Amino acid sequence: MASLFQLRSIPRSSAALVAVVKGSSREAAPSANTAESIKRRSILLGAGALAHGLVLPSIVFAEEVPDRYKAFVDPIDGYSYIYPSDWRDFEFTGCDSAFKDRNVALQHVRVSFVPTEKKDVNDLGQIEEVVPSLVKTVYAAPTQTPTILDMQERNIDGKNYWTFEYVLQSPTFGRTAFATIAIGNGRYYTLVVGANERRWTRVRNQLRAVADSFRLVDI
Repeated sequence: MASLFQLRSIPRSSAALVAVVKGSSREAAPSANTAESIKRRSILLGAGALAHGLVLPSIVFAEEVPDRYKAFVDPIDGYSYIYPSDWRDFEFTGCDSAFKDRNVALQHVRVSFVPTEKKDVNDLGQIEEVVPSLVKTVYAAPTQTPTILDMQERNIDGKNYWTFEYVLQSPTFGRTAFATIAIGNGRYYTLVVGANERRWTRVRNQLRAVADSFRLVDI
């Protein structure tokens, strides 16, 4: 699974996030000891760190990983989540980790982050104002029309998370997704998991579990 080992530049959408989280003084940089980071990250792949018996904070997963899911835990970059067990890892430009359905190209989850001096997601402003702006200016392409379906705020173990559901409609197809954002460890984290709009009703609950599972891990 060498794709996760490659150093990735910040894509256009992630670069736009830097403007949203003003206070960042630099772009994300690789670890000073890249070789050590690669060696440590390699054991996180496959079934995730839990399957390898790594000792991690209890905050990572308060409950057992559900059937038909696997856990991805990254104690180096400070986050964790679950994903469907039949998905495989792949390279998504600018993302720190990503997994996709083996048969459906647009059905995938990806996580990225940018540095920030903000301490909490609520420092961005009111969720009702920030989320529509994010979807329109960061997630949607110029040819896509965004629609927000739902927005939720959660506090888990003292950390705040925003999860929202949205549709990006273009002239030829639509894509629906969940996004979860959080701030911690001096970073602004984004998890996006979605699918083709035509498949959404079939996979929505499965993908919602992924979005809701995102947790920050103190580093």
